[in-house]
Formats: sequence, structure tokens, C-alpha cells
Amino acid sequence: MTIQENSCRITKKLVLHVDLNNTILVSDAVTAQGTVAALDYYLTTVTWGRMNPKGKWEWLSDAPSLLPPCEGAVSYYSQFGRTPGFTSSAGRCFRGILDEHLGLLRWPEGLSVKGEDGQLYHWILPSFFQLLKDLVQEGREFAVLFRTFGTDLPRVLSAVSRALNEGAHPLFPDLVNTTPGKIRCSKNSVVLSRAQERVSARDGERGLYQYLSSVQGLGGFQDHFDWWARNSFSIHGGKPLWVDPFDQDVQHIFIDDNIRQNDDDTIVQPLVFLDPHGTETRTACTSELYDITLIQNDLLRAISDTSYFTQRINICQENYERNLQQGTG
Repeated sequence: MTIQENSCRITKKLVLHVDLNNTILVSDAVTAQGTVAALDYYLTTVTWGRMNPKGKWEWLSDAPSLLPPCEGAVSYYSQFGRTPGFTSSAGRCFRGILDEHLGLLRWPEGLSVKGEDGQLYHWILPSFFQLLKDLVQEGREFAVLFRTFGTDLPRVLSAVSRALNEGAHPLFPDLVNTTPGKIRCSKNSVVLSRAQERVSARDGERGLYQYLSSVQGLGGFQDHFDWWARNSFSIHGGKPLWVDPFDQDVQHIFIDDNIRQNDDDTIVQPLVFLDPHGTETRTACTSELYDITLIQNDLLRAISDTSYFTQRINICQENYERNLQQGTG
């Protein structure tokens, strides 16, 4: 079912929280990875194996997947960490997948980036712009907030603003706020700021939810990487996402390649309100909200299928209606 076919039943405003690196960008400014290295690294997170009794690594699947193919499987990244040149060494069997998707990314025109191999590639994935096009054509009310730990948010906001307002991708007629905001976390509070705007959890988490639910157009916030690191890269230090399962008017959805069903190794902290109009929240398990308000990005599909994000958003809308309206608290 397409968004168009589903619109007669689902009319909530969508607030889409979208990661940058390995979600809509195939690059990473923090680690200085270009397109080739970023995609090569991503493959280490979606290829699975285990150490055999002789202490040697053995593959348990010859195809990448977001979830482990069987019990006991671990990703190559989980076992060995960052491995430069993965598909030229231990992951040679996945080299064809790397080359195939690099071919799909080649783009010699505007909004392109030069890879380490000298080729020009899409900087921002076409599937992201296709999502905006689909939502605009449907007449949906929506907003997009980039949520990243990285330093490339100002550059991305500026580029997207030019692309959407100067004809390269004339799809999104509303305001693009090119002023990056910040989200900073501590043991006792979360503070969100952008230009002269400031909202704190000390005044109640409901206020933060209402602020994010009211945003218009497209903007972004840099999340608090040090807080995530201090919390051992677990759910408790992740990018906060407030979810109100009783809200009949707004649905928040977070798209990030590092969303994982292992709460000890995931990047978003879903904070679910316990009561209608209440102020208290609980941290929900990722598995509880997976494909409802949390989308683990499949970068390979986001590259190969321009309708990928639209399809994933549609699935979340349907699951949200089925599950969250009944309350998850």
C-alpha cells in the first residue's frame, strides 16, 4: 500500500528525525571517511559470522542483513571493530556488493562528492528527496529534523536548502531552517537549543515533546556524542526521542543506521509518555518500537531503491495505528 492509498486512514502530522552519515549521506565527516570507505565500513555492520572452536572466524551468511541470520551470529564490526579495507581483506566475498552499490551512487552533476577513487557520487541519496516528493505530492503535513552526532550539519542544511529552493530538487516548498540547533544531555536534564530558542526537561519533558511536534519545514540538531559515550554507547545515552502513544495528531519517526535491537548497542533513546497529557516517561526497549517509531536504516536498500524511505515510513504509520494507539505504557 502506498502513502497515497493509505492517506484516507492516516492523517497525522509526521515529524521525521533523520540521521545523516550512512543514512542519507554515504560519508562521515567525523572519521574522514569518503564514499568508498563509508560504504565499506557499513558492510562490516551488516555481515554476520562467529568464531569457531579453533578460534577462526567463519561466515554464517553470504548476504548482508540488518538482523543476525541465526542465533549466535555477530556482526563483523561487533567482533573486530572498524576494519579499513574490509572488502579487500576479510570481507572479500562482499566486494561485489560494494562495487554494485558504488555504481548506483555515481552521479556526475550537482550535489555530488568526489570519492577516494576519483569518481563522483551522490552526496545526499535520491531516496531522501523522493520521500520529500512523495509527502509533498500527497499533501501531508510533515517536518524533517536532521539528528546527528557529527559536525557536518550546517553544510548539509545549507546544501539541502539550495537544492530544494533553487531548482536542483524543487520538491519542498516550506522553510528550511539553516541554523543548526543542539541537544545536550545530563543526568538530570535534556536541553534543546536553536538560535534564541531554548527548551529544557527541567520544565517537564512534555514541553520538549510539544516543541518538537510543532516544528515546521526542515531543520536539524546536533546530538550529544559525549553523553552517548559516557553511557557506553547504550540506549541510555542515545539521541532522545519522545513518543506519545496517545497523540492523535502527531507521529514521530526516527531513521538511523545505528538503531539496533540490542539496547546495549543502539543510538536512540525512546522516551514514552505513561499517560495522556502526562509528564512522566519511561525508556522503551528498541524492539518494542522497531518499525513503529524507529527505523534501522538499510543503507544498501536506501541506495538501490529510491522509494525505500517512503516504504519504511508507510510501514511505521500502519504499525503505529495498530499498536501505539492502544498505548504502550
